Amino acid sequence: MDVLRPQLININGRIYRRNIIKEEHYEEEEDFSYIGPPESEELAADETCDTHFIEQTDKGFRCAIDVPSVLYKYIIGKKGETRRRLEFDTKTSINIPKQGVEGQIVITGSHKSAVLSAVTRVEVLVESFRKKQPFTHFLSIPLDDPKIQEGFLRFKDDVLQQCSQDHGVEGSIFQNPAKLHLTIGTMALLNDIEVRKVCEHLQDCQNFIRDITEGKPLPLEVTGIEYMNDDPAMVDVLYAKVNVKDGTDKLQVIADRLVQYFVSAGLMVREWDRVKLHGTVMNTLFRKDSTAEDTGGPGRQTMNEREAFDARNILKTFGAYHFGEFELNTVLLSQRYSTDCTGYYTSAGSINFS
Repeated sequence: MDVLRPQLININGRIYRRNIIKEEHYEEEEDFSYIGPPESEELAADETCDTHFIEQTDKGFRCAIDVPSVLYKYIIGKKGETRRRLEFDTKTSINIPKQGVEGQIVITGSHKSAVLSAVTRVEVLVESFRKKQPFTHFLSIPLDDPKIQEGFLRFKDDVLQQCSQDHGVEGSIFQNPAKLHLTIGTMALLNDIEVRKVCEHLQDCQNFIRDITEGKPLPLEVTGIEYMNDDPAMVDVLYAKVNVKDGTDKLQVIADRLVQYFVSAGLMVREWDRVKLHGTVMNTLFRKDSTAEDTGGPGRQTMNEREAFDARNILKTFGAYHFGEFELNTVLLSQRYSTDCTGYYTSAGSINFS
C-alpha cells in the first residue's frame, strides 16, 4: 500500500484512512483514523447514528452493536492491544462477549461523541475484516432437475468415450450431477442472525421476481458449452449455457436484480457488472479434491495449482450439446460445503416464482 495514498473507507458519510499495522498475531491488523473536521460536543448532541441507537444512561451514554463472534478477535487484538487502543483513543469502555458466544459488543462512555467515535471505529474494523472471511452461503439456481441430470450423465459418458485421450480429460473433473447449479452471488454470513436476515431480504425479492415471471415458473433450456479462459487447449472450467426458452433475458434480469438488491443492502460484494450465468460441468478444481466446490466465489485453488485440460475436441464435438429442458420455480440461499437428502446443497432459505 502507498502510505502517501492510503485507502479511504466511507462509513456513514465520513472518510477514514486505512492504515496497516504489522503484528505477529495476525497477518495484518488495521488502524483507522478519521480525517474529517473535528467534532464538538454541540455537534455530537444533535448527531444521530443511522445504524445504532445510542442511549443516555445515569453514567453517560451506551450503544450495543451486533457483531458475529468470529470477528471478536480483530477488535480485541493481540493480548487485547486493539481494544485498549480504541478505549484510550475514544475515552470509552468496550465490553466484548467471550469468544464463541454470540452477543452484543457494548460501548459506554461519558460523552455521546466518544461513544459514537468508538462505534464507528469498531464498525470499520468489523467491515474490513468481514471482507477477508471466506464466503459461507450463495444464492443459487438449481439445475438438478432429473432431465438435466440425465443429459449431463450422457454428456459425461460421451466425452469420456470420445475424448479421454486428450490431455487432462478424466472422470474426476466432472461436476457432481446432484449439485448442478448457477451461482448468482456469494455471501459471508457469520452467524444464525445474519442468515435469518438474508432470508428475510430474500422474501422481499419475491414480488419483483414474480412480476418478471408473471407468477409462473420460468421454462429454461440447457444447451451448448463454453469455456472460461482464452485458450481452449488449456481449460480449467467448462460450463453449460442456460437460456430462457422464449429467447427473453428474464433469467439474466432476475439474477442482476437480486445482486443489485443484496449489494445495496450491504450483504453482497459485486464482482461483475452482470451476473455470468453458467452451469459448471467440468472443473479442474475437482481433480485433486472430489469434495471441492465450484460456487463462483473466492478461496479456490490458484491456476498454478490446477492441471488444465485440452477442451478443443470436446468443444468441436459437443459445442451444441443439448442437456435438456425444465421449468425453474425457485432461487435458493444455499450453504457452502453442505449436502441435503437429495444430494444438492442444504438450503437456508428460498423463494418461488409461482
